[in-house]
Amino acid sequence: MAEGKERSLLHITRAEIDCPPGTDIHSETVYEKAGENFRMFQEKGWLVQDDEPKYYIYAQTMDGRTQYGIVGGASCDDYHDGIIKKHELTRPDKEEDRMILTNYLNANIEPVFFSYKAVSEIDEIVESIVENEAPEYDFVAEEDGFGHTFWPVNDPATNKRLEKLFASEVPYTYVADGHHRTAAAARIGLERKQQNPNHTGNEEYNFFMAVHFPDDQLHIIDYNRVIKDLNGLSEEEFLSRVEKVFEVEKMGEGEYRPEKLHEFSMYLSGNWYKLNAKEGTYDDNDPIGVLDVTILSKHVLDDILGIKDLRTCTRIDFVGGIRGLGELKHRVDNEGMKVAFALYPVSMQQLIDIADTGNIMPPKTTWFEPKLRSGLVIHKLD
Repeated sequence: MAEGKERSLLHITRAEIDCPPGTDIHSETVYEKAGENFRMFQEKGWLVQDDEPKYYIYAQTMDGRTQYGIVGGASCDDYHDGIIKKHELTRPDKEEDRMILTNYLNANIEPVFFSYKAVSEIDEIVESIVENEAPEYDFVAEEDGFGHTFWPVNDPATNKRLEKLFASEVPYTYVADGHHRTAAAARIGLERKQQNPNHTGNEEYNFFMAVHFPDDQLHIIDYNRVIKDLNGLSEEEFLSRVEKVFEVEKMGEGEYRPEKLHEFSMYLSGNWYKLNAKEGTYDDNDPIGVLDVTILSKHVLDDILGIKDLRTCTRIDFVGGIRGLGELKHRVDNEGMKVAFALYPVSMQQLIDIADTGNIMPPKTTWFEPKLRSGLVIHKLD
């Protein structure tokens, strides 16, 4: 991806591409190269520090739909105090990897993806800038065709107003994508606070870079499952067990996509099936019990297929909905998988309900697209 592109940020975020073949990607050599390249990008004027702090508007367009986020500093204290809410567990080893690179660069090089409950005045400010000012960047990514457009918020009064609106009208923000980077950034802020006897709370390490999108503009994509075997059952025995939990309708060879909550599609032996969860298999009054991933995990993956831990079991794999139902069919027909399940996407309201109640989503529940591009903004910690 970076070949022939000397200004690609991959020379910083994946600096092993500039190291000898076979270099351990987690080695000090790679982290030092990342720091060297980051300094070089600044010395050559490829990355330029703005004269004053400001917000930025970052628009992403996919399939004719555009979402508008505001790039700004999120507070490490807000994360520790539960003002920034999460819905996934994190792994310490993955947090550690992100912490090491951030400490070597002394910068947040990649943004995290946040959401907040939409505020009409914030929407109006964003709309005014987008309609009346020329963007700083406007491009279509060559690998996926998604559009990315970017405006600095240059007016000081507008920046101040946005800051006040977030303080007064946005009581909580929600980690949509980037739980490990968020946790790593918050840990760095805490460590540096503890190491600084003159800590004031205003140092740059107290904040990390996030793109904040209003919840009513976001669209979560389905996150699907493929399983290697039927846990010793014949196909007839497996279908019989499934029919105890779902109303099952054979749909034939044509792809079938779930159309509503508690409806699933299953691909088995060249045929698609529509599965509707029976009463009693879900609890619409419980933030976790209402989720289709909970229904599938409990009543099929666990009870029928014997898959107890989605994080460690090697018999299951996960396929982002961006790859389409055809990928599920391909994995079963050509790559040794036995059965595939497609789920109806989780809603933003379900995500917020889970975060607000302090619950954690099952693994591999949400998939957000488009992904944020790194390098449009970088937040230095010094």
